[in-house]
Amino acid sequence: MHPTLALLDVSDFPSLQRRRLTTLQVNLGYKCNQTCVHCHVNAGPTRTEMMEQDNLALIPRVLTARHIQTLDLTGGAPELHQGFRDLVRAAHALGVKVIDRCNLTILFEPGQDGLAEFLAAHQVEIIASLPCYSLENVDKQRGKGTFDKSVAALQKLNSLGYGKPGTGLILNLVFNPQGASLPPHQENLQADYKRELKSHFDIEFNQLFALVNMPIQRFGSTLVSKGTFTGYMQLLKEHYSEAHLDNVMCRDLISVDWQGNLSDCDFNQQLGLSIPANVFVSAQPHLRDLLHIDPEGGSIRVADHCFGCTAGSGSSCGGALERDA
Repeated sequence: MHPTLALLDVSDFPSLQRRRLTTLQVNLGYKCNQTCVHCHVNAGPTRTEMMEQDNLALIPRVLTARHIQTLDLTGGAPELHQGFRDLVRAAHALGVKVIDRCNLTILFEPGQDGLAEFLAAHQVEIIASLPCYSLENVDKQRGKGTFDKSVAALQKLNSLGYGKPGTGLILNLVFNPQGASLPPHQENLQADYKRELKSHFDIEFNQLFALVNMPIQRFGSTLVSKGTFTGYMQLLKEHYSEAHLDNVMCRDLISVDWQGNLSDCDFNQQLGLSIPANVFVSAQPHLRDLLHIDPEGGSIRVADHCFGCTAGSGSSCGGALERDA
C-alpha cells in the first residue's frame, strides 16, 4: 500500500485550537467483516489489532473525569470486540450517549445474535454505512450480497423502532462517493435516499451524512496507484470553505486508537499524527493522560488531508457542515 503522509504533511491549512472536549471517539480495533475501497482505516477480516482490557477499562473513567457527553465507537466493526457490549453498558449507566458506527451486515455475523435488540435496549445511536440506495452501487463498493444484507438489517432496526418518529432510537445513514469526487449536497441526496428506501423497501431513517473520502490509507493508496492523488487534492483545495473551520469535529473531539493512543481525529490517527506537544507532556499522549489533563485550548495537528473536512459543504463525522439553502 502506498503511504500518503509525505504527500500531505507540508500544508498551508489554517491553524486550529481545541474547545471543550465533548466527544471521545474510540477505535476498538481494525478487524471487520467487510473490505471497502474507501476505508481510511484499511480494516478487514484479516486484521488482528484489538484494544486490550486495561485500555478498555480506562474509557468509563475518562468519560467521568472529563464529563464527556458522547462516546463514539468505531473500528473496523466495533461490535466484533468482545468487550463491546460491556463498554456500552458502562457508558449508558453513566448517562453518556453512545454512538455505534455500524456497517449493518455485522448484525448477521456469527456470534452477533441479539445485537440489534441490545443496541435498542441501551438507546445506542446507530450511524450505518450505506453508500447508495441501489444494489449495484453498494455491492460494487462493499462486495456482492452486501446490499441485500444491509436492507434486511435496516428493516430489522426499523422493526425495533430505529428511525421511527417518537421512539428516540436514532438511525443515521452514511454516504461516501465511489471515486475521487465530492459528495452531492447532503439534503438533496437525503431526500433521494428517503424516497427510494421507503418506496422500495419500506425503510425509514433519521438523517443521511454525506462524507468526503479522505486521501489516506486504502483510498489514498488507490489514488496514488491511479495517478489521481494530486488531482484529488487540488479538487479539495479548490472547494475549501473557511466557514467550516468552526464546525470541524476535531474542535470538540479526541480520537483514541486500539492501543489507547490519542490523536486529534480519526484521520490523524491513521496517519500516525499525535496531538501537538503543547497539549500533553508526553510525545505520545495516551488515554490515561485524560484522567488528569484537560486538552481545551491546545493546538490541533493539521495537514493537507484536512481540506477534505472543509471542501464543498464540509464533511465531518456528523456529515456535511452546512445545510443547503
